[in-house]
Amino acid sequence: MSGRIREIVLKEGLPTVEEARRRLIAELEQSRKRGDRVLKLIHGYGSSGVGGRLRDAVRSSLRRRLKEGKIRAFVAAEKRDVLDEPARLMLDECPELARDNDFRNYNEGVTFVLL
Repeated sequence: MSGRIREIVLKEGLPTVEEARRRLIAELEQSRKRGDRVLKLIHGYGSSGVGGRLRDAVRSSLRRRLKEGKIRAFVAAEKRDVLDEPARLMLDECPELARDNDFRNYNEGVTFVLL
């Protein structure tokens, strides 16, 4: 991916929910300082078949960061619709997302973040 999109594999090493949240917050800060525009968070879907705790915790944390103004938007890859404001904003600022398979296709284990 380009330097404007940074891929972060939060599920690596099978972290606890709290470990993943701490890493997410640290990665958001580091990415902001680096000048990254978009983060592709790979958190996985969970082995239960109904969605995982890690995915839910990451998205809950992102909702808080959005309210705090620390991120501009986030998009769940499985709910991405180019007509939605957050997805349009991301594509406007980072057109190379249109070529990302996870952004274009249904993937419950990925969330995109606009810094």
